[in-house]
Amino acid sequence: MRRALVLALAVPFAGCGGTASVVTRPSSPPPLPAPFHVRAPRSRAARAQRAELRRLLAAGRPVFCGGHRGRMVAFTFDDGPGVYTGLALNELRRAGALATFFLVGKSIARFPAWPRREARIAALGDHTQHHLLLAALSAPAAQREIAAGLASARRASGEPIRLFRPPYGADTPFVTATARRLGMVEIMWSIDSGDSIGGNFHQIAARVREGLRPGSIVLFHENRGQTIRALRSLLPDLRRRHLRAVTVPELLAADPPSAAQLRGGQIACFGVRRRR
Repeated sequence: MRRALVLALAVPFAGCGGTASVVTRPSSPPPLPAPFHVRAPRSRAARAQRAELRRLLAAGRPVFCGGHRGRMVAFTFDDGPGVYTGLALNELRRAGALATFFLVGKSIARFPAWPRREARIAALGDHTQHHLLLAALSAPAAQREIAAGLASARRASGEPIRLFRPPYGADTPFVTATARRLGMVEIMWSIDSGDSIGGNFHQIAARVREGLRPGSIVLFHENRGQTIRALRSLLPDLRRRHLRAVTVPELLAADPPSAAQLRGGQIACFGVRRRR
């Protein structure tokens, strides 16, 4: 309870733009849907990704980065789909890059065709149904938001959804546990592009370049035009730095986070030990 209160006050504007609104829901908790059904693996790489996600699911901790031992990074995009989704996909295709999109149910309702197109070159994740601050909701309401977002993403994409990201990065033990019960690994980030707080594409790209290293998970938002412009310089720059943009599952399977990184969270992604 104490941790949830601190996060509700301190984290609301880290990551996603806009102001969260609180929805009052009935007090009785809704039933949890069954965990995702794992399709038969189609390749050795797919099997490795599923195995690593199962390992991380069992660990029950949020993931902030990969292990820094390879040459891969993961670009992730929140809050879509939207009017800029097609442009983001064009930039990724042009660079031969993959990515991960965390989808919002209410946005899917407005742009229902995009999740299947995104799934062709990206992994997909649940970003809740209405993009509310989960720490400010009752447990039943938070549970409903996560489950409804998962159902919307599954239905629109036709794909199993194994990843989850809480709006505003405001995770709590209950939120993490609820996503886990639904079969989703909670994915955070090690680098915030800052596109949700404004700035031009030069500033967004500079923030990313400053912290980018192998294993980084980068937070973007696909509903901002300046983000698309930043991608036009960032994606070619990856090749010059001998880095490759992949999906989150691919990054985690090829370069999994260490036990210390899972325990230490975002700070541990930069090689700094967290005080105990």
